[in-house]
Amino acid sequence: MTTVDGVLAALADPTRRSVLESLVRDGATTATVLARRLPVTRQAVGKHLSVLERAGLVHCQRVGREARYRPDPAPLTDAAAWLADLAREWDTRLARIRALAEDPTT
Repeated sequence: MTTVDGVLAALADPTRRSVLESLVRDGATTATVLARRLPVTRQAVGKHLSVLERAGLVHCQRVGREARYRPDPAPLTDAAAWLADLAREWDTRLARIRALAEDPTT
């Protein structure tokens, strides 16, 4: 799986997006604290964090017995670039279709 695939797969789940948004907004924290903010169990948050970590969107740092998760936006850059390329390609295709529709002699 490419970086883009992993990022898009990780962000496909609304709970994972909520977890990532919370980390970005509030900073590094534990799964327990995140679970208090979300309508899911601490174990579910842990599983979502694992998926986000595999995609490179969060990193875990152990401080004693505590595992603190912090966001890493770097993988989003590749995904954003891929989406921008896709959007440009669509814009080009739509412009061609528009040109044909407006001037059928072309």
